[in-house]
Amino acid sequence: MTQLAEERGMRTGDCLAGAGLSPSAVADANTEVTARQELAVVRNLLARFGDEPGLGVEAGSRYHISVYGPWGLALLASRTLRDAVEVALRYVELAFAFGQLSFVEVGGEGVLRFDDHEVPEDVRAFLAERVMTGIQMIGRELFSVGVPVRRLSFRHASPTDTARYRSVFGLEPCFGAVEHELVFDAAYLDVPLPQANEWARRNCEQMCRDLLARRHARSGVAGAVRDLLVRNPGEIPDQSEVAAELFVSPRTLSRRLHEEGTSFRALLDEVRQALSEELLDHTDMTTEQVAARLGYAEAASFIRAFRRWKGCPPQEYRARGLRARVPEPV
Repeated sequence: MTQLAEERGMRTGDCLAGAGLSPSAVADANTEVTARQELAVVRNLLARFGDEPGLGVEAGSRYHISVYGPWGLALLASRTLRDAVEVALRYVELAFAFGQLSFVEVGGEGVLRFDDHEVPEDVRAFLAERVMTGIQMIGRELFSVGVPVRRLSFRHASPTDTARYRSVFGLEPCFGAVEHELVFDAAYLDVPLPQANEWARRNCEQMCRDLLARRHARSGVAGAVRDLLVRNPGEIPDQSEVAAELFVSPRTLSRRLHEEGTSFRALLDEVRQALSEELLDHTDMTTEQVAARLGYAEAASFIRAFRRWKGCPPQEYRARGLRARVPEPV
């Protein structure tokens, strides 16, 4: 995206403004960019060039299979397109940070759908175009001649000029549709891929599993929620606010936390307990002040919660800590 901006006369620094990323970091293959940082860059790009028809298509056309790392290589080494689709969806979060990608086979057609209902509205059209074009680019690289698209639909309104869409997809998309969909002949699903290699696919899949395991251990949904809860202890957000920060609905957030074996309430409890101990151990704040800092409407609710956590009220906990820190007389 910074290259896209530079070609249009926008400096890289301006494109990265507010993202907390330096040009050197973007050029470093080891840099991990968060969804929030990527959104900042997308918004900077759209603020300057958002009127350009098919800007998301232009961005997506630059996403070649090699940029996806082990995920892309696993697709390339798959036996058939059907296998590649299964691998792609199994590890899709390594490639797509926004929205949900799904696949169905119906009536002799393969249908790839992109659900962007939880993506911020101001970037939906751009990201949908980028994702669908990225899928088209992958199809071209899996098959030397590509997979012909039968139908393509986007939820957003038609731009003033659709030439870029026709050039990339070979047809006129349907705009203002109910779903973002890319449809192709299902007969292609079982055609052998030219670079199939079972050993390479297994190894790349293992790398994908390892990457996901490390990412989830370090920053799964629960980790992201914890980070947001402790970001400003004086203003602990509720579940709706946290869900909005993570670009999902409260229901989706609950489901994903359940899949990780926890809940928003449990994480809030955990964060409040840790912060309360820190405040009682290292500050002179009163019980009422600590309760307010942790977002409790009244001190009594905090005292009850603290008794549940530690088996004693906050004042007794603090007194025990002070006695433990007083040196014994010689």
